[in-house]
Order: sequence, then structure tokens, then C-alpha cells
Amino acid sequence: MNLCVGRRTRRPGGKLLAVAATTVLVCGVASSPLAAPAAADINQCAPAGLSAATALPKNLTEAPTMGLDDQHTTPGVEPLSAVRVDALGLGDPGVLTVGTLSDAPPNICVNPTGEFSGFDNQLLKAIAAKLGLQVRFVSTDFSALLAQVASRRFDVGSASVKATDARRRTVAFTNGYDFGFYSLVVPPGSAIHNFGDLAADQRIGVVQGTVEESYVVNTLHLQPVKYPGFATLYANLKMRQLDAWVAPGTLAATLMRPGDPAVVVANAFTPGDFIAYAVAKDNQPLVDALNAGLDAVIADGTWANLYSQWVPRALPPGWRPGSKAAPAPHLPDFAAIAASQHHKEVGPAAPKSTLAQLRDSFLDWDLYRQAIPTLFTTGLPNTLILTNSALVIGLALGMVLAIAGISHKRWLRWPARVYTDIFRGLPEVVIILIIGMGLGPLVSGLTDNDPYPLGIVALGLMAAAYIGEILRAGIQSVDPGQLEASRALGFSYPAAMRLVVVPQGIRRVLPALVNQAIGLLKASALVYFLGLIAGQRELFQVGRDLNAQTGSLSPLVAAGLFYLILTVPLTHLVNYIDNRLRRGSSAAQQGEPAHLLTPALGQEIT
Repeated sequence: MNLCVGRRTRRPGGKLLAVAATTVLVCGVASSPLAAPAAADINQCAPAGLSAATALPKNLTEAPTMGLDDQHTTPGVEPLSAVRVDALGLGDPGVLTVGTLSDAPPNICVNPTGEFSGFDNQLLKAIAAKLGLQVRFVSTDFSALLAQVASRRFDVGSASVKATDARRRTVAFTNGYDFGFYSLVVPPGSAIHNFGDLAADQRIGVVQGTVEESYVVNTLHLQPVKYPGFATLYANLKMRQLDAWVAPGTLAATLMRPGDPAVVVANAFTPGDFIAYAVAKDNQPLVDALNAGLDAVIADGTWANLYSQWVPRALPPGWRPGSKAAPAPHLPDFAAIAASQHHKEVGPAAPKSTLAQLRDSFLDWDLYRQAIPTLFTTGLPNTLILTNSALVIGLALGMVLAIAGISHKRWLRWPARVYTDIFRGLPEVVIILIIGMGLGPLVSGLTDNDPYPLGIVALGLMAAAYIGEILRAGIQSVDPGQLEASRALGFSYPAAMRLVVVPQGIRRVLPALVNQAIGLLKASALVYFLGLIAGQRELFQVGRDLNAQTGSLSPLVAAGLFYLILTVPLTHLVNYIDNRLRRGSSAAQQGEPAHLLTPALGQEIT
């Protein structure tokens, strides 16, 4: 296995800050994905080296393109000496905040040490070093990435983004640093042999928001099945729940392990839509600076070195990275190296039973042992922080909403009702995105552009709407005579509610409150959409990242076990407490002295 070792430091507050210097790779050479045994390919977020060199696919055809490189590639770049770092419009001076993904190796991924890596990110670190900038990588979802770049949540988007004309309406792009092609992946024995065989009655998988989705919809005029991530999509293909997958070519070659029930039957190249870094449209100085840095790393051989280590494949004729003035990179003859390897390609495995496929996907014990330490040290603390902090907000605000909801004053009752309807009616992820991306820029001075506290606030506001209704129902279920009796004994209305009615109402809805807490625990995974650094990942995201590194769903199952460990005992504990409160103590049932039984009104019974 090939591991990439790099240095890192921590900023105050626990944020990871990647050192913006050219990373020195301490890497062995991994075997070719076509020849290596499955165990050697367990870490997909590692440079494969020249032994994995490939020629361009023989069946590569040219797909329709919306534009040409000449339309957007700059004639030249400004000298590095002319770049003014203080004029780049960065959110944090001297720090390049980068939105990226964790599930698309070898271009963008998280390695076993918890650092963001891959060809795209390593190249960006080298470019930043030329500009004298540090780099902070933040994980997000691809569907939200360009919007977050456009709103300046991130300075740069690094996710193998194809610079299409449609995307240029939202963000600006640097010059191209890589090309991309589509692969058509199908189960063995499929009647689909090329893109023209795809039809409307077939289940065609794509990742939502990617250029592959656009290609299937706008070029092939078909409606695909959309997935949030590549690893889950590929798992469904292997289980034959999809007829085909239109995939990024390099990613497909990385995810497909020897003996997998999947084959690549066709490839398509779009020459006009190169891969580039995304930048906010109104930040042309940063685009110019990154273009200058890209040409610099091409000129000194860094681009060629990283390309040869991470994505060693031949370039299409006539294409090269950087500006038109950039020198052509000196690359090995990947086709000759691939031919000299004399790899014997491993075809699809013999058909497996459904149970055998499920065992391979979900019960890899080595991956359980690998996942559990990271889940325990990173995922579990963040999940508990998110859940408990949001629960405190939800209980406090929920009680206010409950009291306001039963008030006889309309000016209190109606705002509570409107709040509850809005926050219960909107999907959770929409609320998180609205608060995180809408409120975030307004309070950036308080949060230091960190979405973590905004995620807690969003979860707390959502929980308050549900908890408020639960508490209101519990309070209204208490016999009105309880309130009348306490008032007759001289209690004020607030005191009667606080000492008599509310405690009884809470006791009656305790199981419902715990159910809401469990739902909040699982909803904490949605904070990922706001973008988190590696040290802020909760349980589900840690499992998802390990899933992307290995191609196995076992890390996600391991994350699920942690959720069960948290929720099942909590459920049984609250059931025990609820039964105990309803029955009373055993001492009371056995006739202990009556003075031990003290009613809510504060008087002893004698």
C-alpha cells in the first residue's frame, strides 16, 4: 500500500491548517489496479506511481462540447513577482480556504491520517506555496460547492470541476490543470456497449451536480438516477441495482478493484471543458494569481511529478495544462510504460450470490478495525458536541415556544405558531444551508468563518420547533384542576406553571423528548453540507470518508454501530425512568411512612 506523508499544523480552536509548501511525498509504488490483489488496493487515497501508468483508452470518443479551450485559456500570466497577496480578497489574510470533497480518489480524498490529499489538492498546495499562501481544506458536498465559492464561503473550489459554460455563469475558473473524460461502467454481461445504447427505461447512475449528470441530461437527453456520492453509487452498480454508471474516467479506474462485477465498455472525452479551480466571479485577482502559480509549477516540473504519481495517463492530443504561454510538461511515455508492464487484465469475477456480495460490502473485519479508532477519537466527540449543544438550545427555546403557544395573548401565540410551522415544514438540510450560508457572512466576525457553531444553531432551531410542540402537548395534557388548585392555594400563575403543571407535563412526554433527541443525533450528520475541516467530522462523515478511501461500505456500518451504541441504551434508560415515575418508588408501594411522599405543592401528607 502506498501512503503519502505530509506535515500539518493546528490553528487555535482545533482547525487543521495544511502547511503551504511543496509536499515531499514519502511514497512507495503501488501495484496496478488491474493486477494488484484487493488487499493492496485498500487505500485509494494514495499515489499509485508509474507502475499504474495507462495509455488513453482505445475506445475514447469525442463527446459534444459546449466550448473550446481557446475561448477561456489565457494567452499568458502575470509574473509571480507582481502578485499582491493582500489584494487577493481572501477570507483570512494569507490563508487560502479551499472547499473540497473526500470521496473521489485519486483526485480529491482524505488519506488515512485524516488529511485532505489527492492530485488536485496536492497541486493546489504547490501553487499556494509559489504565492506564499497557506492552505486550509474544508470538506463539503459537491452539490453545494459552487454556491459556497460564489458566496465567498470558500476562496477556491478544488473538486475536479469541469469548467463548463453553464458553471461559468456562477463562478470563475482558472486555466485548466487536467482534462477529464467519461467512462461508461456496466455490470458484466450487459447489453450496453456504448453511450448510444443507453435508453430511457434504464437506471443510469450519476452523482448529483456533476458534469456527468449534465452530460446524461443535456446531451443524451435521459433522466438518470442521482446519488450524493461516488462510493454509494458504485456499490449499487455492483449489486446490479443500476444498469449503467456514467463516471469520471480516472475515478472509475480507481474505484474498480480486481474481480469487481463491473466493466468499462466506452469512454468519451470533452475537449472544451477542461478541469480547473473555481473562484468567485468578482475575484479576478485571485484567478490571475492562481494562473501564475499554475504556470510556475508546470515550468519547474512539479505538475509533471504530481501528475505522474497520482494520475499517470497519457494526455489527449493537442491538450496541455496552464496558459497558452506555459511550457509543455515533460512527462514519461505512459503508453510505453503501460505496455512494458505486461499486465494481465483481471476480468469480472464469477457471479456471486447475493449473500456473498453483501458480506464483501458490509462485513470487512479489517476495515472495522481501521475505522473504529477514528470514529471514536474524531467522529464520536463531534457528534456529541453537535447533538448536546443543539439539544440545550432546543429545550430552552422549545419551552418558550410551548408557553407562548398556549398563551391567551395573540401577539405571543401567533409568532410561536409561525415559527413552528416554518421550521417543521422545511427539510432539515434546507434550514441548515439557509442558516449556514445566509447567516454565516453576517456573523463571520463572531464565528471566524467557521460553520461549526452555525451548524449547532441550525440544529437547535430545528429541534426547538419539535420540542416546543411536544412540551405544549404535555402541558395541555395536565388536568386543568391542577392549575386551579394551585392558584387557590395562593400560587401565582407563573409559579403554578413552573412548580406544578410544567413538571407533570414534562414527565408525561419524556419518551417523546428522548425520541426527538435521537432524531437530533442522526440529523447532526447534515452539518457536513456547510463544510467542515477534517477534525470536525462527525460519525457519519468519518465513515463516509473511509468508505471513499476503500470502496467498502463496512466503515459506514461501523459508524452505524456507534449510533446504535448511543441510542439503544438511551431509549431503554428513559423507558425505565418513565415506568419508575409512573409506578412510584417501591418503598412507597410497600407502605413506607407517608412523610416521604411530598406532593408538588410543597406540603407533607400526615
